[in-house]
Amino acid sequence: MPFLGRKREIEILRDVYNNEKFESIILYGRRRIGKSELIKYSFKDINCKKIYFECQKATEAYNVSNLCDIIASTFKIPKPAFQTLSQILDFLFEKSLTEKIIFVIDEYPYIRDNSFYLDSIIQNVIDKYKMDSKMKFILCGSYIDVMEKLLSNNSPLYGRFSLKMNVRQMNYLESSLFYPNASNEDKVAYYSVFGGVPFYNQFIDDTKTVKENIINLIASPNARLLAEAEGFLLEKMTKLTNANECFCSIALGNRKYTDILNASHISSSPMLSDILKKLIKMDVIEKICPINDENEKKATYEIIERLSLFYYRYIFAKNTFFKIMPPDLFYDEFIEPDFYSQYVPKEFENISKQYFQILNSNHKITPVLYAIGKYYYDDPKNRKNGEFDVVTLDKNGYNFYEVKFINKPIDDSIVNEEEYQLENLKIKYNKLGFISKTGFNLKNPEKYSLIKLDDMYKI
Repeated sequence: MPFLGRKREIEILRDVYNNEKFESIILYGRRRIGKSELIKYSFKDINCKKIYFECQKATEAYNVSNLCDIIASTFKIPKPAFQTLSQILDFLFEKSLTEKIIFVIDEYPYIRDNSFYLDSIIQNVIDKYKMDSKMKFILCGSYIDVMEKLLSNNSPLYGRFSLKMNVRQMNYLESSLFYPNASNEDKVAYYSVFGGVPFYNQFIDDTKTVKENIINLIASPNARLLAEAEGFLLEKMTKLTNANECFCSIALGNRKYTDILNASHISSSPMLSDILKKLIKMDVIEKICPINDENEKKATYEIIERLSLFYYRYIFAKNTFFKIMPPDLFYDEFIEPDFYSQYVPKEFENISKQYFQILNSNHKITPVLYAIGKYYYDDPKNRKNGEFDVVTLDKNGYNFYEVKFINKPIDDSIVNEEEYQLENLKIKYNKLGFISKTGFNLKNPEKYSLIKLDDMYKI
């Protein structure tokens, strides 16, 4: 399959490769996000020696021996008899004084665990050669917390990296490259289930229906990605039961801290706090604060690993039925009634935020946006509170957008309702807009900022 997306990341890496000075890069991100493929593809058309080494969960001696094989092949020499990674580093950095070399150590935490003082050894070799070396040295890893600790001020490698790259999920637009023949409506559905993870998206067959892909890839006992969803937390977290409880609670709609705690059966608030912190570091849950909440008192938690969100909402929560029912009937009974009425519309709101982020980062929106997010409100008169889910902020004030993923155009009744709510709450705003799957049927469309689903895939 051809390499898709990551245009900006590729540009950044190639800019680094094309200069003649020493560069050290730390590149990390969660498992399956496409880090290794990104690095390998970035080598394309780069004319220099390249050493890509993926560490194994084994002894230093085993990894060193394998790396010596690669060095022998790269430099067309007999296999060196190096015994330590320190010897290899000295050899390669010495070589880099006269020629450009790209040296990648992938899954660095694996070898770090079995190599005493390795961070300090790398620090010393960087400090020794950095002024004269042409080396492009890349440390890569999937254990986000370990990789980020290398950047902390108590790490021997603090200040030694000229570039930090946290590889995260692709946005909805880049992800759609994996299923180009799907309708825009189906693209939203696919992104809602499989998110921006290249490993998941590569299996989508856009000649089949959304239902067929969901059943084939996640919603059947032998589905290709079912084990991925089931094993994702198991690999990273020791207290799986508590993590499952937390995930399931959020997936079913409990996003406030107290609601998660009450619905999850987690025994204590400190335990929940610890679980949420770990899941945030894993880049699978995000703490969301309204853009008008400076003190973060109204924060909510959302699952941003969408395959996990889908799994815990529909399969984990109905596991007894999932195991005994035919997949198509399970889909019709437990997924279909909620999927297009609740699940996908919620994700469409997140896609709408990404749409503004893409416009903003590409200088395609004026004036420039200061913030994109939710807007919290209190309504003491009616004794309720709530959120507007898609709001932007620029120099002129707040811009409110109502998002509708429904099978009819947005008409004046919806517009009037939104205007009434903002007026009733006495919220000052600069612009009122609407984002629609199906289009608009308005008497005075010029009064509003109107965005159609099709517009979001034409950026």
